[in-house]
Amino acid sequence: MDAEQLLVPVARMSLPEAARHYISLGVPVFPCVPGEKRPLVAHGFKDASTDPARVEAWWRRWPEANIGIPTGPISGIEVVDVDVKGDPLRGPASWQHATEAGLLDGWAAQVVTPSGGLHAYYPAAAIEQRSWASGAAQLDFRGTAGYIVAPPSRTIIDGEVVAYRLLDLAAGEVHPVDAGALREFLDPKPVRLSWPQAPLRGTLEERTRRIAGWLAGQGTGERNVGLYWASCRLAENGATLAEAFQALGPVAEGIGLPPREIERTIRSAYRTPNSTPSASANSASRSVAQHARAGRGRVLA
Repeated sequence: MDAEQLLVPVARMSLPEAARHYISLGVPVFPCVPGEKRPLVAHGFKDASTDPARVEAWWRRWPEANIGIPTGPISGIEVVDVDVKGDPLRGPASWQHATEAGLLDGWAAQVVTPSGGLHAYYPAAAIEQRSWASGAAQLDFRGTAGYIVAPPSRTIIDGEVVAYRLLDLAAGEVHPVDAGALREFLDPKPVRLSWPQAPLRGTLEERTRRIAGWLAGQGTGERNVGLYWASCRLAENGATLAEAFQALGPVAEGIGLPPREIERTIRSAYRTPNSTPSASANSASRSVAQHARAGRGRVLA
C-alpha cells in the first residue's frame, strides 16, 4: 500500500473525485449517508466496487455521499481505530500501551476522524484477519468483514463541517499489524490457574526451574498474565529481579511475547506487593485477575 499516493491527493478533491481516485488505485469504494458512516447501498461494504461506471452512477446520484472502503484483502488496507468517546477516555491510553509493547509498529498512515479519533492504516496481512471491537479498550480492528470511512469524507460536529484528514505518513518500515496479538493484549483471557497450593520445595534453582517450566506450558491465550503470575511466584520464592529475567525471559520469548512486554511485565510483578510463599492459590489468583483488569495495560504503566 502506497499511503502517500492513496491519501495525499484526496485532501484537494471533492467526494466524487476522491471516489474515482481510490478506484483508480484498485481500492473498492461504496457510498455512505452524507455526514454519516451508514452505507447508502443495500449490502453495505459487500457492494463496494472498482467499476468506474457503477461508482460514477453512485456519486452522480449522491454527490455528497461519504466514501466507504472495505478493509482486509479486498482493498489491501487494515485499520486500527482508536475511539475518543466515553468517560474515561481509554482509547488513547490503550493505543499508547500497545505501542509501548511493540504491537502497533508498521502503520503506513494515520488519519484523524471528525470526532478526534484516530485511524491507523496498515497493509493487509497475507493471512486473513477478521474485524473485531474491544469496548473495554475503546480500540477496534478493521480487517475482513469491516470497513472505514475515508478522507475527505466529513460530518457535522457542533454545527461545523469536519473532515477525515491525513495526519501523518510513516517514516520507517511499513508492515501488517498482528491483530490476534493485539486483541489478546487488550482483552486478556482469565488465566486458568493450575498451580499447586502447596509451597514449592527444594533449592532456589529448583523452584525457579519449576516456575519457568509452568510458564512454558501455558497456551497463547495466557501469555501475558501467565508471565505476570510466574514473575510473582519467583519474587515470593526469593529470586531477584535479575534472576527472574534470566529464568523467564527466554521462556516468554519462546511462547511469543515481545521483549519490551516481557521486561515491563516482570518489572510490574516485582513492583506489586506479593503474597507470602504460603498464600493460597485463590489469593494469588485474585492478584493476577486484578493485574489483568487494570487497564489491560497496567503491566505497561
